[in-house]
Amino acid sequence: MAENYEDPAGSTQMFRAFVETPAPQAPGNVSVHRSGNRSGMIAVVAIVAVLVVGAVVWLAI
Repeated sequence: MAENYEDPAGSTQMFRAFVETPAPQAPGNVSVHRSGNRSGMIAVVAIVAVLVVGAVVWLAI
């Protein structure tokens, strides 16, 4: 065998170990409430949909 032989399974195991490590937590116990962002995005999508439908109807006239 060659001296610089690398085991392909070894690098896969190291990658899996890296991926499976939990992310470090921020200092303190901070709770993030994200429903406000989601409801805001839903409102924007609804407004854009209404504008698109209105434009299609206006162009069809």
